Amino acid sequence: MKETMPGMPAPDLGNLILEAMAEGVFVLDGKGVITFWNRSMERITGYGAEEAIGSSCAILNFNRCFGKSCPTGPGECDIFKYERIDGKECFLLDKEGNHVPVVKSARIVKDKNGEVKGVVETVTDLTELHKARHEAEEANRRLGEVYCFGNIIGKSDFMQQVFSSIKAAATSESTVLIQGESGTGKELVAGAIHYNSSRREKPFVIVNCSALSESLLESELFGHSRGSFTGAVRDRTGRFEEAQGGTLFLDEIGELSPFIQVKLLRVLQEREVERVGESKKRKIDIRVITATNRELYKLVQEGVFREDLYYRLKVFPVSMPPLRERKEDVPLLISHFIDGQNIKTGKRIAGVSRSAMRVLLDYNWPGNVRELENAIEHAFVLCNVEHIDLFDLPVEIRKMEYPSVSSGLQPAGERAGALDKTSRKKLTREYLMEVLEASDWNKAEVGRRLGFSRAAIWKYMKKWDIPLQR
Repeated sequence: MKETMPGMPAPDLGNLILEAMAEGVFVLDGKGVITFWNRSMERITGYGAEEAIGSSCAILNFNRCFGKSCPTGPGECDIFKYERIDGKECFLLDKEGNHVPVVKSARIVKDKNGEVKGVVETVTDLTELHKARHEAEEANRRLGEVYCFGNIIGKSDFMQQVFSSIKAAATSESTVLIQGESGTGKELVAGAIHYNSSRREKPFVIVNCSALSESLLESELFGHSRGSFTGAVRDRTGRFEEAQGGTLFLDEIGELSPFIQVKLLRVLQEREVERVGESKKRKIDIRVITATNRELYKLVQEGVFREDLYYRLKVFPVSMPPLRERKEDVPLLISHFIDGQNIKTGKRIAGVSRSAMRVLLDYNWPGNVRELENAIEHAFVLCNVEHIDLFDLPVEIRKMEYPSVSSGLQPAGERAGALDKTSRKKLTREYLMEVLEASDWNKAEVGRRLGFSRAAIWKYMKKWDIPLQR
């Protein structure tokens, strides 16, 4: 597009550059008449260049035109007063009458004698950004719904006690320790406490303490300064600082090394953190909730876990019952998971057949609620009729018999040791894959079920070329 503004010659190369820009660019002469309109302006507004050139910029009807509604003439426009405006976020009205979110900037153009020749304005389309903001807000809203009481299902006496504990914990600022086997819903309980507390509008930050080595976990929790170790190329904020004003949920707290236990105890006592490689103390205002599937007090007696830290963490304990101890909740949970899968898949499955329900009620559920949820999802893949039948269920639920597990929490080593060789089914690649699926690929849980250490499970997976993640 050729230049049209008197006194503002632009070479063809300049026009080509303006045409190639992703931002919208338009030019006004000294009377406020549009003289240049690039292709991005056509895309953003719907007005072609032939429609826009010769018109006033009032056709865009910016809702915030440099601090006021669009003036009737260029003499009233603040751009002539301030000569430049940067990053004004507003809306324009496109050709179809839609409000388009944009950021606009403008510059006065003068000749060598200082006489104003016109205005160059740029417009950046924020439609995708606004969409992303909306999706993030919607995700936060849904996150709040996920952790509401309505998603922790149960009518048993055990669960009524859990609900009472959640309500009590939500009204206090005490440190909470949630104990229960893997898959019982400890993270849901932690979230429910946070989202029903006075800190609900602040961050809910989750850290799995068993997923990282000691050095990485230290950096993850406390942050580090640039140059504090090899690879620390910039300052990093730790999870304690990220949770400022909100709640930090430390899962698998029983896996902490003695060194991290000491640092965590200091944070709980002093309510301040030091980043790795720094001596500066930073005040924090957070609520700490922890969870474990191990018997912490037994670890204290064995000298593995600090006694003073244990008492700091269990100010308000919450115990999550295993699913085998609240079988009356199984039908409720099944109905809940079916409703969720119907929405997710678009199917219209009404329920479970009598034979399938009998098996689901008789099963011991070593993987607890998480395993039940996975079983229903598995059934949805196979089921194409109104009710889930027996052969829609995972094979390990239909055929496998797990050794009975005592109702108390035990370290993985003890449970594994309790399985003698005669109670083990021969381990094959196919069998290991089945148990991995049933355990949501939690290698520690697979080890507990099969009577092997986590390291042994990893070795078998490597031997049989099974990926570490699903």
